[in-house]
Parts: sequence; structure tokens; C-alpha cells
Amino acid sequence: MTDPRDTPAKPAKSPALKSHGRLQARASLTPRSLMDDPGPLAGAWTARIVTLFPGAFPGVLSESLTGRALTEGRWALETIDLREFGEGKHRNVDDTPAGGGAGMVLRADIVAKALDRALEGAPPSRGRWPVIYLSPRGRRFDQAMARDFARADGITMLCGRFEGVDERVLEDYEVLEVSLGDFVMTGGEIAAQAMIDATVRLLPGVLGNMASTEDESHSNGLLEHPQYTRPAEWRGRKIPEVLTSGNHGAVETWRREQSERLTRERRPDLWAAHQARGQDD
Repeated sequence: MTDPRDTPAKPAKSPALKSHGRLQARASLTPRSLMDDPGPLAGAWTARIVTLFPGAFPGVLSESLTGRALTEGRWALETIDLREFGEGKHRNVDDTPAGGGAGMVLRADIVAKALDRALEGAPPSRGRWPVIYLSPRGRRFDQAMARDFARADGITMLCGRFEGVDERVLEDYEVLEVSLGDFVMTGGEIAAQAMIDATVRLLPGVLGNMASTEDESHSNGLLEHPQYTRPAEWRGRKIPEVLTSGNHGAVETWRREQSERLTRERRPDLWAAHQARGQDD
């Protein structure tokens, strides 16, 4: 009969980290078949998400161009389950707010453990690897920020819940608070997916024609001009003649005028910023 003391102890369970898309490269004593999934491409941009709901990912990011790019290894997605770092029988991650008040606040010590896991192997520079907290009080996300994120090596995103997160962990980790817009959501998961989508499509090789990003809304500070395609006439409405004239200069002028008109009418804040930039040039 085998002495139970001779049985090797089971290794402690490590905090959950789930990778999506192509398999992550891992050290192994078993050679991997050449037919197996080779993992992300070297230097692939990586998003690491700290969340209480890892099952929310990849969500819509698994579809269309972002999904194909994820499968091809052009970018990588990893989720870190915040609950795995909780304490006690119920893996508690929050506590009541200091000073009183409604709701619960994510604890600094718990969040710090998750962030440490999410930052393993990442460059220490926040310029090369931003750490983001999805927060309604943060700086509003825009196209310029998406371009900055795309230039980085990757990003760590903390998805908040409840009444927020202890301010001390945000300060200690130099976390940038970012908001999707001037409204409040139940958590940061949907906002994180939206920001990742806007960023991933700017990565090399994700879009077939990178020139298309240059004509989009917000790419030059203006809203995009109207678009048309066949049929030439639909329900009595015709495509503007200038677009079928073959005069490329006239087309560009028309598109520019339409972008300016739409921006003035629909986003006076963007128009004011655009005019201010023009005066500075």
C-alpha cells in the first residue's frame, strides 16, 4: 500500500488567465506539431483585461476584422479574473467605502495583485504599455487616443464595478482613467471592447486598405462625408452628380465641404477645435 506521504503535493492553483485567439507560446518539454496553432505573431499587440466577468470576452471582438486578426495572431487578448485574487470563502474583492456611503469599492490590495499579474513581462513605460481604468470620470476616449494605444506594445485595462476602485491603487500604478462617453454603465467590459475595437483596426495588417482609415470620421478632426453606392437612383433619390462626374478634384472638394457642414451642424465642439487648430497652424 502506498504511503500517502509519498504522493507529490498538487501545485497551488495559479490565478486564472485566459488567452483568446491563437494559443500563447509556452515553454514545454513536448515538441509542438508544425500543424498546431503557432501562437501570436512576434511582437503582436496585446490587450490584457482585468475583470470580474472574463466570460464577457472576446465578445464582439471575435467577429469580423478584429476576430480574424485575433485568429491570425496579429493581436492577442488575455483576461485576468479579478475574483481569483479575492479573499475568504467567497473571494471578496470589495469593501464598504471609507467615510460611509452607498455601494462597495474594489480594494486596492486585491486590484494590485491582479494588475501585477497583468503587467508581467510588459514594458515599465506607460507610453509603451498604458494601464487604463474604464471610468465615467476619466478623459473621454477619442480617435487620437486610439492611435496612441495602437502605437504601444499593448495595454492593460481594468474594468470597474460597483462604486469604483480605491484611489490609492490608481495613483500607485499610474493608471489613466478613460471614459467611453458622458454616461454611466454597470461595468467597464463593454467600454473596453469598444476601445479595443477602435485600436485594433489601426494595427498594421488588420484592415486590407489602411488608406480607408484616413477618410473616416474623426481621423482629421472632422466627421466623415456622406457615402453612396449603386443603384444610381433609389426611391427617387439620386447619387450627387459630382460623385459620378469623374472629376476627382471636384469630388475631393465636395467631400471636404460635406465633412465641414456635418461637423458644424452635429458636433460644434469638434468644429471649434478644428478651427482652433487651423489658427495655430
